[in-house]
Amino acid sequence: MLVSLQLGSLIAPAYACGCGAMVVNRNSQVTVDRETSVVGWDGSTEQIVMQLTVRGNAPEAAWIMPVPHRATVRLGDAALFSELGTLTAPVRETRHYFWPRAKDWPFGGSDDTSGAGAPAPGDAAPVGVVGRERLGPFDVARLTATDPAALEGWLTDNGFELPDRLSTALRPYVEQKWEYVAIRLAPQEKGGPLLGRLDPLRLRFASDELVYPMRLSRLATTPQSLGLYVLAAHRMEPRGPIGGRPPEVTYAGRIGAGQETGAYPALGALTGGKPVFVTAIDQSFPRPELIDGDHELRATAADTPYRTTYYRDELLTVGPFPAWLLSLLVGAGVVAAALLLGLRARRRRPVAPPPPVTVPPPLR
Repeated sequence: MLVSLQLGSLIAPAYACGCGAMVVNRNSQVTVDRETSVVGWDGSTEQIVMQLTVRGNAPEAAWIMPVPHRATVRLGDAALFSELGTLTAPVRETRHYFWPRAKDWPFGGSDDTSGAGAPAPGDAAPVGVVGRERLGPFDVARLTATDPAALEGWLTDNGFELPDRLSTALRPYVEQKWEYVAIRLAPQEKGGPLLGRLDPLRLRFASDELVYPMRLSRLATTPQSLGLYVLAAHRMEPRGPIGGRPPEVTYAGRIGAGQETGAYPALGALTGGKPVFVTAIDQSFPRPELIDGDHELRATAADTPYRTTYYRDELLTVGPFPAWLLSLLVGAGVVAAALLLGLRARRRRPVAPPPPVTVPPPLR
């Protein structure tokens, strides 16, 4: 479950991500090749763990993400994504069919193809810095903003170049008094380009509903693909497609506590070792400019488990022989045996003697 983004260059470009925007200098380019997101919610607190894989010639970039309440930011555990990939991986099963098909003998040859804090007060200053820290290669600034222009000014003063399109896209979040996480991304080697898979980041904030910010993705100029791992008490689903194709569930299942959770230590650390229902969701956005809101996720009517299964169809055989051929041979043998037995029974049947001839008495 991955968000794959292939984006072209813009003047003072803003590259849309699944739940944020990437900003670089005018003379630089960056592409977010891949984004994996894990969203957890316990009814009052939401966590988002995301990992970006980027390439380009930018010596540094900024990533901006709106959040409904004040967020804490920590480095995440990269093992979380490999554990969830293993847990939700599709399974392969074999299905047998009896009668031969076009590629089977005698029609054709064999074919073995496998198939938590409080929100900012409404009368706060236009922009406030509520926290700043260094996390590995990241310089993280947590901001409040009630004016998009003020937010743009602060980011510009601190080296972030904010395009007009992104400022406009941020306005609904400002009107709702959301806060922002602004992160300066830098390469491991100073002076080099920003390349490869970055360390995952873990955001945590209070929320009375499960929301995944998607509105900034409408800035993208190419089709978008969203992949989410959702961890909650029940199976979850988006309230609507928000301008994309219908979301598709690729996995749904509950993982318990104790030994079962212990098999996935990074997942257990994120959930506190408690039972959790895992829902993996894929969705595509052929025309991202149609995205009209954020994903609000809700519990489904029933916690029905599901797992993507790929089937490989094989001709049913008994040893090296097709079952249909053996059945025909057996059937032919049974018919032949019945005929033979009938003939034998007829030959052994005793021939009844002719009835005696009665001579009438002479006439007198």
